[in-house]
Amino acid sequence: MGETVTFYGWVDRRRDHGGVIFLDLRDRSGIVQIVSDPQRTPDSYEQANALRNEYVVAITGTVSQRPPESLNPRLPTGEVEIYADKIELLNAVRKQLPFQVSTADTETVREDLRLKYRYLDLRRERMAQNMQLRHQVIKAMRRYLEDLEGFIEIETPILTRSTPEGARDYILPSRVNEGEWFALPQSPQLFKQLLMVSGMDRYYQVARCFRDEDLRADRQPEFTQLDMEMSFMSEDEIIELNEKLVCHIFKTVKGIDLPRPFPRLPYAEAMNRYGSDKPDTRYGLELVDVSDVLKDSGFKVFREAVANGGIIKILPIPNGNDAISNVRIKPGGDIFREAAEAGAKGLAYIRVRENGEIDTIGAIKDNLTPEQKQEILTRTGAKAGHLLLFAAADTNTVNKTLDRIRQFVAKEFKLIAKDKINFLWVTEFPMFEWNADEKRLEALHHPFTAPHPDDISDLKTARAQAYDLVLNGFEVGGGSLRIYQREVQEQVFSAIGLSTEEAQSKFGFLLEAFEYG
Repeated sequence: MGETVTFYGWVDRRRDHGGVIFLDLRDRSGIVQIVSDPQRTPDSYEQANALRNEYVVAITGTVSQRPPESLNPRLPTGEVEIYADKIELLNAVRKQLPFQVSTADTETVREDLRLKYRYLDLRRERMAQNMQLRHQVIKAMRRYLEDLEGFIEIETPILTRSTPEGARDYILPSRVNEGEWFALPQSPQLFKQLLMVSGMDRYYQVARCFRDEDLRADRQPEFTQLDMEMSFMSEDEIIELNEKLVCHIFKTVKGIDLPRPFPRLPYAEAMNRYGSDKPDTRYGLELVDVSDVLKDSGFKVFREAVANGGIIKILPIPNGNDAISNVRIKPGGDIFREAAEAGAKGLAYIRVRENGEIDTIGAIKDNLTPEQKQEILTRTGAKAGHLLLFAAADTNTVNKTLDRIRQFVAKEFKLIAKDKINFLWVTEFPMFEWNADEKRLEALHHPFTAPHPDDISDLKTARAQAYDLVLNGFEVGGGSLRIYQREVQEQVFSAIGLSTEEAQSKFGFLLEAFEYG
């Protein structure tokens, strides 16, 4: 106390209390309260009186203890204030602010305005905190990987050649070599594989990645990822290392102890139970497959769905009878719209009443045998008050539909614990998926993923040694064991429709590298 200090920053708020002016001065680190008293320093008072929000100033003053009634426990500086002796205006605001920047303001700002005035947006407390959090996470990652696991950081090229990795490349023409093109990397995938061949057995980098994709909530044209690669590691060892890394970050940055090991779920089971390969496991509402029960149903929609190779699944909703009316399920209703957005033509339903009685449309009720009804109630565990929503179509549409409605219902019923942290590994992904437009197989992740050793005899139906890390319904990481033998890599290229000549032209450097050990 009593020390003379100088602060630089932006005026966050200005308040005039009985002739004494209080300023909240803000910078990246937070807020400090400035007091300008005309009885103490008349000149600085006149200067303070002329200040407005977002003026940039330098203020020299004396550190003082706040009176007990003025203590602010919400601020790290809430026990002190600075009595201003000198105020220097460094830059004024000459135009009306497009939106309020003050930490006291809670208005929702349109995204286009935020992006146009990004420099103002980044002044906001929440954005400054996000930047600080990002920095702390990266610092924690580096320290863990280098100090505890022996990784080295290596930068890989940004200008590279185009390779198929699941999305479109950004293409740049070469000025020097006319007719030749560079691509921006979707990931450092091939470079890090070559680093393993080079003997750099534990590599990482904070990598910039570029993908020419349509903008979505979880898709951006450029983004940053922690990229790493390890040699001579099993899938279990890789998963364990990454779990330890995640736990270290949460403990270091947020002071949160996460339980280990994280649960694991094979891809097929995740799709069957949740309709998604990145399920939010903070709540239940698991799907139930009843294709075998209703495959011979007299209800045409059910029968034809299974006959055409599709499935029938149920989303059981406890207490759904009271909350979800028929109007919401029928065309025009919000539940119907959610289903339609996922590609479904409609939803069937059953309402469970007392004593196991059910209500539904006549076409379903009239074609449901007592045995089928009982099996449905048994599998779903439905009791009085349950609403059972049915989707019947091809597998992809059914899963997308009920996954979307599951999330919608969980939000409406407030089933999601906001402070809960649920990590989940999804494992054993399929190697390939069918591209109906191009009439060929394509790699589900990328064509460098190693097939499961039990499935290598038939790559078309093989499982991949791949795994994704899911947090509360969002994919936050993933990886796989890589192919390191030329003959296996050539088989995979062949499976996705690359001729020997095309494989050699695009990936000859990688195939040749595999021949040197």
